[in-house]
Amino acid sequence: MFVINLHYIVPLDELDAHMKEHVAFLQKYYKEQVFIASGRKVPRTGGIILAAGRTKEEIEAIMQEDPFSTHGLAEVTVTEFLTSQTHPAFKKLLKEVFNS
Repeated sequence: MFVINLHYIVPLDELDAHMKEHVAFLQKYYKEQVFIASGRKVPRTGGIILAAGRTKEEIEAIMQEDPFSTHGLAEVTVTEFLTSQTHPAFKKLLKEVFNS
């Protein structure tokens, strides 16, 4: 599993001009069953995406497609971690959808 950390490096109005493209990017990888959850940080300095089922290199390559990356709007860090404990419902979801 991976935690993808986006840190915005431009003013929010510049970022918001590309939000529709970014949401389309997210939806693509939800449909491909790569992304599990995503959302804004509080305060709004970036975002977090949870991903599963791929190697770190594949996730990094996917994130290069994000309009926030291609337009130089955010710095992206991918951290891989091994889940040792999960809520039973989450564990079931991972097995059903991601075969983890």
